[in-house]
Amino acid sequence: MRAIVFHDGKMLAARLKKDPKDPEKGTYWCTPGGGLDDGEPLRDGLRREMLEETGIEPVIGDLLYVQQFPYGEREYLEFFFHVTNAQDYLNIDLSKTTHGHLEIDEIAFIDVATSYVLPAFLTEEPLGTRLQSGGATVFSYFDKS
Repeated sequence: MRAIVFHDGKMLAARLKKDPKDPEKGTYWCTPGGGLDDGEPLRDGLRREMLEETGIEPVIGDLLYVQQFPYGEREYLEFFFHVTNAQDYLNIDLSKTTHGHLEIDEIAFIDVATSYVLPAFLTEEPLGTRLQSGGATVFSYFDKS
């Protein structure tokens, strides 16, 4: 699960700490969020991840995107939800989080048009338009036909 937090034309994004096992990690921005614990509902998992990474309670709105993608030998799904309390995320102190200071190098509101952001579809569609229209769009990074 991932959060889309949008404020003044910019999206909240994190640049993760570098990992010697994954040379790409830390070279791009991504939306905050992470994986589910066993049996955990989507919204509960996003709430937990946002609290761990930012220390701020999210107000979770509509599901905006679903992404299916391969990674290694497996396929994954990510669900991107609109988090509506953007003002609360203007001043994040990673040192006061349970996990953010361990996983994230930097977190900020960025211009997706001028930054290297993954997944790439976040740079291809005006987020303001998506937030106004609502509804989920599925993006798949491979064609099974």
